[in-house]
Amino acid sequence: MAALDTTGVGEDVLDEMGGAGLLRLATAGSVDDGKSTLIGRLLLDSKAILADQLEHVEEASRRRGGAAGHLDLSLLTDGLRAEREQGITIDVAYRYFATARRKFIIADTPGHVQYTRNMVTGASTADLAVVLVDARHGVVEQSRRHAFVAALLGIPHVVVAVNKMDLVDFDRARFEAIEHDFRALAEHLGLGDVTAIPMSALHGDNVVDRSERTPWYDGLALLEHLEQLEVADDANLEDLRLPVQWVIRDHASDFRGYAGQLASGVLHTGDEVVALPSGRRTTVTGVQLGGEEVGAALPGQSVTVRLGDEVDVSRGDVLCAPAREPASARELEADLCWMGEAPLRSRGRYAIKLMTQGARALVDEVVHRIDVDSLEAQPADGLQLNDIGRVRLRLSAPLVFDPYARNRATGAFVLVDEATNDTVAAGMVV
Repeated sequence: MAALDTTGVGEDVLDEMGGAGLLRLATAGSVDDGKSTLIGRLLLDSKAILADQLEHVEEASRRRGGAAGHLDLSLLTDGLRAEREQGITIDVAYRYFATARRKFIIADTPGHVQYTRNMVTGASTADLAVVLVDARHGVVEQSRRHAFVAALLGIPHVVVAVNKMDLVDFDRARFEAIEHDFRALAEHLGLGDVTAIPMSALHGDNVVDRSERTPWYDGLALLEHLEQLEVADDANLEDLRLPVQWVIRDHASDFRGYAGQLASGVLHTGDEVVALPSGRRTTVTGVQLGGEEVGAALPGQSVTVRLGDEVDVSRGDVLCAPAREPASARELEADLCWMGEAPLRSRGRYAIKLMTQGARALVDEVVHRIDVDSLEAQPADGLQLNDIGRVRLRLSAPLVFDPYARNRATGAFVLVDEATNDTVAAGMVV
């Protein structure tokens, strides 16, 4: 691969794209595997808890009848009353914290099968998934389901947190057996980077600091691994994609700019681009970031670009590099996670939103439904709430896209029920 031209990109931006930048992670695991406790321990031991929050958790722990000095760490993330009463995670809880080396956004996603849609929502933008496995039970059906969802969403890094090792006396053989089982599953699903860590979230073993109770484990503690993980290579820096969200006009100065969030690729002043779907070519004459002129921009940055020619570009158009154009079609095959209370049926009609584009979509065919326990494809004529399956869609107008496996930003879409305005499905273009 040719060296990437980052001329004009600030050092702070390059740092943000590299190992020292923001890391988005999602947690998943079976009920009672300790997801919320793990995040609470991570926040507590990394000193990311405010004093008043800690006092509130201490008081709530005492009310629950906990022993003196014992903290119910799950209270730091299980915010809904139903979650506290049932002892399970229902909604996606987001937590933000930072260390001296990195900033983090954690999505604590539900483990129960009936909240699969919530897990998909929370994990859709994650760089890394932490899949908890109870050391006593090993890889169970829900572990397989969460690994499958991580693979479906294209999450590039996975940590297998083998939790509650204190309940199996930190047995090395038990840990290695679970690691072997999960790696076999990961190979079957096509998961790439997998790291297994033995830990006890309740007591803090190998969460922030390495534990003396696992002398046979020579890897990093969880926080150390998260701080050192390189994610710069995960971004698609080759396929330039700028979905136009807004056209900015200033008639007094005759300024015309095209604003949007760069989905992928590196955009430089002077680059030749093609506007899709029209196919007109032009040159970028300026790139603004926060109102300031910059030489270049990277994925995730919201920019305004000026073009050298009077081309017809509006919201929903996509600027891209002429040599690496995305596909454009009126028919899509896609994997769906169905989120609607009413089932999806063949011949159903919905609105589709892909990047800044919109159209109407007809469900031409339900190809199959995935049994998320066996991970086998089964014939189906529809999808129920929390089902995952493959469909063929026919669109009212051509849309520009990339296969999701190649570009997560430009291969993801949602379906909307036009009658209720509810988002009923998250989709990934096959």
